[in-house]
Amino acid sequence: MRTEIVAIGTELLLGQITDTNSSWMGEQLALSGIDSFFQTKVGDNLDRIVDVIELALSRSDAVICCGGLGPTQDDLTREALARVMGTQLETDEDMEEKILHMFASRGRRMPANNLRQAMRPVGASFIPEQPGTAPGLICPVTRTGTDGEPVEKVLYAVPGVPWEMKEMLNGTVLPDLRRRSGETSVIHSRTLRTWGETESALAERLGPRIEELDEVGNPTLAFLASGMEGMKVRVTAKAPTAAEAEVVLDAEEAYLRDLLGPIVFGLDDDTMESVVLDLLRSRGLTLAVAESLTGGMVGSRLCDVPGASDVFVGGVVSYASRVKFDLLGVDEGPVVSPEAARQMAVGVRRVLGADVSLALTGVAGPDAQDGREPGTVCVAVCLGDPDDGGVVDTHEVRLPGGRRQVREFAVITALELLRRHLLGLA
Repeated sequence: MRTEIVAIGTELLLGQITDTNSSWMGEQLALSGIDSFFQTKVGDNLDRIVDVIELALSRSDAVICCGGLGPTQDDLTREALARVMGTQLETDEDMEEKILHMFASRGRRMPANNLRQAMRPVGASFIPEQPGTAPGLICPVTRTGTDGEPVEKVLYAVPGVPWEMKEMLNGTVLPDLRRRSGETSVIHSRTLRTWGETESALAERLGPRIEELDEVGNPTLAFLASGMEGMKVRVTAKAPTAAEAEVVLDAEEAYLRDLLGPIVFGLDDDTMESVVLDLLRSRGLTLAVAESLTGGMVGSRLCDVPGASDVFVGGVVSYASRVKFDLLGVDEGPVVSPEAARQMAVGVRRVLGADVSLALTGVAGPDAQDGREPGTVCVAVCLGDPDDGGVVDTHEVRLPGGRRQVREFAVITALELLRRHLLGLA
């Protein structure tokens, strides 16, 4: 059962809206064990929408059209589906009453053009779930197969509003696709989060394993560079049941952890900051940060994690040199150096009364500073009072990319240094 996704809307082509719907639907199809080999975007033009749907039907058994079901003149999905089906649009009186009731129940006057949403191609049926005024559609179509025999296919149309689309996919479209395909297997994925290897170095380490799995066919491996989220290594397994798929994933995860070692910092929805906060929490430690080039990005990422307040004391954005000198006790002089980072870490731990501190200073660019090139980042971790046996560790690294990328990489690099200290790996 091959299913294709067609996202409809000129705003998608212009980049005014990011097409997260297609990626979510693709993930759900995979988890349902349904193959999906193509995703297409098309603007609000009737002829082009029809052409794209016809192309999709020529190579797939089912097509999910997303968007273009609104009440305005540029919402053309209904018209396109009718043309593909070789039929006309008709007004469904029950749906018309339902839409009228929706507006009346909210105390709102219904614009006349909303009644366009009560129209459907002859032979099509509405998707039962309808959280908004735009009903989804199920449209049966028949095409001639390569052997000259008729082949039954299906078109689905769902709104572009994400929460409306998801309710229809989960409630009707995915169960209907599974029923049509007879698919009983499931596909599960697990993502290992890593940091500390370049994309090319990780590809070199994983290359032999990927080749081995390609011969077997299950599970499969893929990796993706994701900026300050780290390098992601995704394992995908197909099995008759969810439990059996998880057994395959468990075995492959264990193999990869043994292969990659401590560069694996988390799984799936873990982030470097959530992992660090969990480690601090398990040890009963509090954290303070001092940031120069990152301008509060570390603190912001930490605060994005629910429950961070029981670990994260706060931060000092010491962007100006005078703040480093006067508030954190950094010696006057160059502020981009391992020594300046060390003094920032010691100072912020003292000022905010935390057990552990982290400090970052450096040159994001575009110009050099203190004799150091753009991309230079100095990081320090302070664990305990250095006057009472505490440890202060400093590192200087060169990070690639432009100003924004350097700052983002500095965040995960600093948190990774703290993670390794907390695990006794540094």
